[in-house]
Amino acid sequence: MKHQNGNTVITKDGIKQNGHSSNGTKSLPEDPKDFQENFEETPIYIAVLTYLCYGILVLVGHIRDFLRNTGLENEKACTEPRQSGFVPLFQSWESFYTRHVYRRIRDCFNRPICSVAGPTMDVLERTTSNHWWTADLTGRSHNVINLGSYNYLGFSDCKGPCAEAAEKSILKYGTGTCASKQELGFLDIHQKLDLMVAEYLGMEAAITMPMGFATNSMNMPSLVGKGSLILSDELNHASLVLGSRLSGATIKTFKHNDMADLEKKLKAAVVDGQPRRSRAWKKILIVVEGVYSMEGSVIRLPEVIQLKKKYKAYVYLDEAHSIGALGSTGRGVVEYYGLNPRDIDVMMGTFTKSFGAAGGYIAGTKQLINHLRLNSHASIYSPTMCPAVCQQILSSMSIMMGRDGTLEGKKRIEQLKWNTRYFRRELIKKGFIIYGNDNSPVVPLLVFFPTKLGAINRMCIEKGLGICVVGFPATPIIESRARMCLSAAHTKENLDQAIAILSEVGDELMLKYSKKKVLRRSDS
Repeated sequence: MKHQNGNTVITKDGIKQNGHSSNGTKSLPEDPKDFQENFEETPIYIAVLTYLCYGILVLVGHIRDFLRNTGLENEKACTEPRQSGFVPLFQSWESFYTRHVYRRIRDCFNRPICSVAGPTMDVLERTTSNHWWTADLTGRSHNVINLGSYNYLGFSDCKGPCAEAAEKSILKYGTGTCASKQELGFLDIHQKLDLMVAEYLGMEAAITMPMGFATNSMNMPSLVGKGSLILSDELNHASLVLGSRLSGATIKTFKHNDMADLEKKLKAAVVDGQPRRSRAWKKILIVVEGVYSMEGSVIRLPEVIQLKKKYKAYVYLDEAHSIGALGSTGRGVVEYYGLNPRDIDVMMGTFTKSFGAAGGYIAGTKQLINHLRLNSHASIYSPTMCPAVCQQILSSMSIMMGRDGTLEGKKRIEQLKWNTRYFRRELIKKGFIIYGNDNSPVVPLLVFFPTKLGAINRMCIEKGLGICVVGFPATPIIESRARMCLSAAHTKENLDQAIAILSEVGDELMLKYSKKKVLRRSDS
């Protein structure tokens, strides 16, 4: 074990804990020299206390349910309102968890804003009189540093060349097409977008969709079906999970970013074939993400491609959080590793995170894209993307490709990389447990306790910092976290102020759990 730049580095054979490589770094021969991923093991006493915290919440919840059922508790506002002629929205444990855990901190989620979600934003203040079944605006707002929005390259803005071009496109094309690609909804601006996306990614062809989630869920059933096998990373996004289930293919998961487990399942699939039939699988599709949005980790893509070629499988890569955010020119995790994009069979991504727009794309061979144009539900039934959204993507992508005649795109990429490394390094120095890759703009700060989850969100808002908090069931029960997303639009002053607020709140809530704190300080 050794220490480099304040990060503990151990071999890739380190202890596995909760699907991660504990206290260590995963390194690959093909990776960049600075590839480091840290997943510090949960302190045992914190894990025990977190389970105890949930236990107390459950116990108190059952006691209150008993008092309500016996008529001893008159306040019933936290229960689901009963309406004549309507069945309950929630059942059994889901209803119990919603009433006694989620609803206590519901004010921390779905906060309304009244400004552009740029480096700063205005968050509206709300209050409730019925335990957050409904909420009322107070008329006040908080101006906060925005670490809760996906705006990696800072293109989310209401002014500038992208906004101006989008406004002009409305005058030319209107606000929408009201038709699908296969009817009258495919305009010249959509064709231009498809061609530019393919060129940007270095692929033969591309198809764009108006919704990022549906790009996965509605296209995967067109690629695989019964008799095919999907090998899916256990931490893949819900859209990939839904698309896999809708396809009718057999689904098996492998441990997160664990290439040994992936190869074990690939080998078994090739040797054993389909269960009870002993026939070979029609297709084997490996489904992974570029950057994982809850963990901040980066896929070990060189090894995935090696295994794909070795076992004659296909790779479906979701670059939703890596396109624009990784690579010297923002072309995603493929460029980050210096790989050939043509080695990826199905390259998917979205325009919501880096391009300040909406929708998604799939890129690949012309044969693949033509197949999707004719058979995908997203192509047949969905209206095409709004022209103004298309223009926003075209304008921002042109800047990233340097076609505006400036170095603005390169500047944004370098700024995001610097912001990411600086922010992560400073939080680790403060003693927080930070998950993920050093180059990932998704920064999960581990909170653990469900009670502290609400507290950190509320305290940060009051002090001028907007963050997202995520808990069970979106994360493992003992790994509740604050998830922050960095942007090229953030200045060093923004980041320093955010770090100071988090450090102050972390001291008040005792969130600095890292065991490596003393080691790091001695190294500095």
